[in-house]
Amino acid sequence: MSTNEDAWKQGCETVDAVYGPGYSEMMQPYKDHRFNQEIVNNQFGNLWADPALTIREKRLMVLGLTTMLGRPDLIETQMTGALLNDEFTPEQLEFIPHFLLFYAGAGNASALFRGIEAAKAKVQAAKKVDG
Repeated sequence: MSTNEDAWKQGCETVDAVYGPGYSEMMQPYKDHRFNQEIVNNQFGNLWADPALTIREKRLMVLGLTTMLGRPDLIETQMTGALLNDEFTPEQLEFIPHFLLFYAGAGNASALFRGIEAAKAKVQAAKKVDG
């Protein structure tokens, strides 16, 4: 296996650790594209895989930044991974948008709330199908 293949494999393993099993499959059709190689090999293979911070700690930073973008769709992706990894209690999930309300503003905190609720519904529906 070449170094690039090793980096891709490590990055895909980290993508799945962050967002849930099988999530990296959507990257496979674009494996030869430089853009996706940078995301998988560097962003995930190096940055997300770096043990300086836990995945949960990195996710909290991304949630704060994504909240400022007002993007409930991106928040849903992050929170789905968090819920699959059991990173937050129900009380913590309720607290996060309340806390960020004062830093991000009501509109952006509302987007965060919607993203969290969508992720909870998605994971709950998946659990009903699986079990």
